[in-house]
Amino acid sequence: MTFLEVFLLAVSLCFDTLAVSIVGGACLGRLTFGKVAKILLFMALFQGGFTFAGWALGASVEQYIARYDHWVAFLLLAFIGGRMIVESFSKKEEVKQVDLLGTGHLILASAATSIDALAVGISLAIVGTAVGRMAYYCTVIALVTAAAAAIGIFGGDRLGRRLGSRINLLGGLILIGIGVKILLEHLFF
Repeated sequence: MTFLEVFLLAVSLCFDTLAVSIVGGACLGRLTFGKVAKILLFMALFQGGFTFAGWALGASVEQYIARYDHWVAFLLLAFIGGRMIVESFSKKEEVKQVDLLGTGHLILASAATSIDALAVGISLAIVGTAVGRMAYYCTVIALVTAAAAAIGIFGGDRLGRRLGSRINLLGGLILIGIGVKILLEHLFF
C-alpha cells in the first residue's frame, strides 16, 4: 500500500476514537498535559496493537485461505465499513458522560474503539503483508489515532455537533473503498 492508502486506512480506523475523545473531551474539565498524554497513549497503543494482533492471527490462518484471501479481505472491510455506515444513520443518542481519566474506563474505551483494527489486521495478513510493512502500518495507525484523539479532546463536543454521524459515514466509505481496491487488484491484475 502507498503512504496515502495507509494514512486513509488509519484515518478510517480512528473515527470511533475521535467520537469517544470528543465526548470525553467535553467532560474532562481543565486539560493538563498528563491527562491528554495518558489518553493519547492508550488510544494509540490499543489501535496499533490490535491491528498487529489481528495480523498475527490472520498470518496463522493464511495458508488455509490463500485462494480466497482477496474475498475475505474485501468481505471483512465491507462488513466493517457497512456497519459504520449503518451506525451513521442510527438515531440513538450518544452518552454525554465519558470518563477517560480512570484507567479501567480508558482501557475499555481504547479496546472498544480498536475492535475494527483487529479485523483490518486479519485482512492485511490474508493479503500477505510482511512483518516489516506491518510494523510501519501499525506505527502510522497509532500516530494517526493519537492525532485523532487529540483533535477530539481539544475539539470537544463542538466538532461533534458539526459533523455528527457523518464521521462514521466517511470512515465506512473509506474502508469499503479499500476493500474494493484489494478485490479488484487480485481479480484483474
